[in-house]
Amino acid sequence: MSEPSSEGEAEESEPEETETESEGTEDSEAEEAEADLGEYDGERNSAGERHGRGKAQLPNGDTYDGEYEHSLRNGQGTYRFKNGASYIGQYLQNKKHGHGVFFYPDGSKYEGSWVNDQRHGYGEYTYPNGDTYAGEWFNNERHGQGTYVYKDTGSKYVGGWVNGNQEGEAELIHLNHRYRGKFLNGNPVGQGKYVFDIGCEQHGEYIQSAEDKWEEEEEEEPSLPAVLKWKATEITKLTLWTPSVKKTPSPSEASRAAAEVAAAAAAAGEAVEETGGAVEGEEAMPANAVTDETADGRDDEPSHEVSSEVFSPEKHAEEEDEGGRGEEEDKEAQEDQGTANLEDKEDESQEAE
Repeated sequence: MSEPSSEGEAEESEPEETETESEGTEDSEAEEAEADLGEYDGERNSAGERHGRGKAQLPNGDTYDGEYEHSLRNGQGTYRFKNGASYIGQYLQNKKHGHGVFFYPDGSKYEGSWVNDQRHGYGEYTYPNGDTYAGEWFNNERHGQGTYVYKDTGSKYVGGWVNGNQEGEAELIHLNHRYRGKFLNGNPVGQGKYVFDIGCEQHGEYIQSAEDKWEEEEEEEPSLPAVLKWKATEITKLTLWTPSVKKTPSPSEASRAAAEVAAAAAAAGEAVEETGGAVEGEEAMPANAVTDETADGRDDEPSHEVSSEVFSPEKHAEEEDEGGRGEEEDKEAQEDQGTANLEDKEDESQEAE
């Protein structure tokens, strides 16, 4: 297993927030607070102040359409800057306060909580390159817990932030593995572990190499912090839960299974043939065969052979008719014989006289 690269695997770089244009636009909002500048069309109070719903066209080209209170933007409103930026949300005494959406000139967008003109609380920021951050903010900086998603790679950082930098306990999730450990100034430090989807964990720590330490000691002027190197200590197994889904066999697995089934069928056929031979040997014996002991005592008994002829009623009737005619002929012959005997006796008696 190859070790993850300390430069590319564990860290991702996020774009810097370009605030130069937005700061200029936000400063222009403050100009209106100095006096009732520009053109105004809307409601006023008895003192002549902008109060209620109104529209303002400022001298610098910005516009505001929303609610006023004592000439200050207060409540819901939409502020459009001449450079293309815009803010739609809540105001409190001329400052963005509450929930609002800010569209920046570079195409980035922030939607979330505002306090005293600052991104503060929970909010979601979309950067020009498509990266996103969703989490906590403090004084316009990512601060607290948040999730940063890198659009190009699909990786994401989930964990702590301090003054806009990745810091504290966190998890950096990649496509097929993840790193869990501590971060400082956007880089992993100290002990941690890589968790791989194949079912194992690689434990280790990020340390500074001896060569980098020696170079730092030689240099008098402070330089950029050295990139730490990953040192693996052990690999452990990871028990993963997998749903019991029926897997479709591959062509090779299917052919192998078919061969096994064919072999089993051939073995079963051979067994049937052996059994059939034994049965044929048994059938060669007469159906009415008896043991020798029984045959010795029953020689006078008739055989119980069954005729293979099929019983036919018509044939049976013909046989009965033939039998009846034979009996009648025998009876007539006996009567004729008796008559002939009587005649012979009469002739003998006449001759004796």
